[in-house]
Amino acid sequence: MRNMRLFTSGFRYNPDMSNVIEPVLILGAGINGAAIARELAINGVPLRIVEQRDLASGTTAYSSRLIHGGLRYLEFGELDLVRESLAERTHWLQYAPDFVRPLRLLIPVTSRAGGFLAGARRFFGWKPRKAASEPRGLWMIRLGLRMYDWYAHDRTLPRHRVHRSDAIGMPAVDRRKYRWLCEFSDAQMLAPERFTVALLADARAAAAERGSLFELLTYHTAELQDKTAIVTSNRRDANDTSSVSKEIRWSPSAIINATGAWVDQTLAQIAPRESALKQRIAGTQGTHLLSWHPGLRQALGDFAFYGEADDGRPVFILPFGDATLIGTTDEPFSGNPDDARASQTEIEYLLATVNATLPSVKLSLADIGLHYCGVRPLPHTDATTTAAITRRHWLEEHQDCAVPTYSVIGGKLTTCRSLAQQTAQTLLETLQLPRVGSSQARPLPGAEQVAVVFDSAGCLNAASIESVRQLIADEWVTTLEDLVERRLMLHFDQRLSVRCLEQLAKRLVASCNLRDEQVGAAVASYRQRLAERFGRNV
Repeated sequence: MRNMRLFTSGFRYNPDMSNVIEPVLILGAGINGAAIARELAINGVPLRIVEQRDLASGTTAYSSRLIHGGLRYLEFGELDLVRESLAERTHWLQYAPDFVRPLRLLIPVTSRAGGFLAGARRFFGWKPRKAASEPRGLWMIRLGLRMYDWYAHDRTLPRHRVHRSDAIGMPAVDRRKYRWLCEFSDAQMLAPERFTVALLADARAAAAERGSLFELLTYHTAELQDKTAIVTSNRRDANDTSSVSKEIRWSPSAIINATGAWVDQTLAQIAPRESALKQRIAGTQGTHLLSWHPGLRQALGDFAFYGEADDGRPVFILPFGDATLIGTTDEPFSGNPDDARASQTEIEYLLATVNATLPSVKLSLADIGLHYCGVRPLPHTDATTTAAITRRHWLEEHQDCAVPTYSVIGGKLTTCRSLAQQTAQTLLETLQLPRVGSSQARPLPGAEQVAVVFDSAGCLNAASIESVRQLIADEWVTTLEDLVERRLMLHFDQRLSVRCLEQLAKRLVASCNLRDEQVGAAVASYRQRLAERFGRNV
């Protein structure tokens, strides 16, 4: 079975261990599920992780790719969340430098005063008087940045600075509109997909060190009957070999629902009706654009922009290799998160913000190489605006389940590790197990992105093909989509071609994930996905 893998390298399951328990079931292998698996594996807890699709295939893959303290959280009085986020930013810069790198951002400012009254209303949770807020002025932004620097306590990053918009070295913003540029530090993670793979690979290594079970099953689903978990393959294509295998049944010592925007749907499968009926997630939709416009990328230089749209919402313009990433929107969403798609209104909204900030670029719809859209797993609240919905995370226990069951509510890239530590502590106490390790000072090995080299015909060279072969063997790859989007991230590469897709599909044939006669259909199906999901034609 290619999509159900028990890695036994260094594995030595010891039945005489004093803390032997039935494997914990983790549902979801996005950023939070992976971080929780790593923390528990470091503590020797046996694990089975079940993911209904591929690793990082939900919200993780559709984020803004920032590791940040949450500057705007200050306005909503969430000071402890800012402290936690800044501490985690410092942690990842130190212990995951292959994935997280410093980023200098610029906030364009129109006036000295402005925004204080609206900011006070947000801080104290009062309802806004009008839909469009007054632009934040220089004094208010400087106050926020001073607090940001103070909470960070990070001497490795430069403190904030203020520049005249016409200063030498500053990007060419609309200088008639913007008089100052406020510069501050945060960090960027270009590849959260590969970061998730690295977390799970380190969890696998930690389990081997502790002699505990680690089993990761992608394209599987789980349900609970009394105290028995039943895990089965959800692949029913012609090449699926797992459908002939028997189910996996066991009585998990605990269940952690880390399915993000799908938390409520997952609870419907594993929790009693009373618990499953309560709505816990009310996500919002976020759209991003990617442009290969050379003038836009050149205009950014070494900076990113943290701008403000006409309605007061923040919009980022971020360097992304030789491309530029623009986002994001924050629209209410209901329904199946799989169905979230970028709307024309959102795309035009983001374009307008870019052109208002950098009018000389004159970005148009034709300059958008692709777009993507995901749903944030935000908690269901009575907040009056989407911006006011808390970005905090917590672990909710479901008292009426047959086995100890918890759901992760909220969560984001930056705080995945601190969330995992809190979750592990709760679970260890529940299972009466000692804490024997921590990720606090554990480096995360890995590589931000697998280097691939194209020839003039748009094909991968021999060294790249060998790297792909090894990657398929080591990194839980099952489908062409897994390989392109979440291991190689080639959907973001302007050079991606049909010939390249055919090469990758043939590597899946060699690894027994695909049959030779299926290559053409697999390539055609993936091209259709690129067009429908990302607006990209290859």
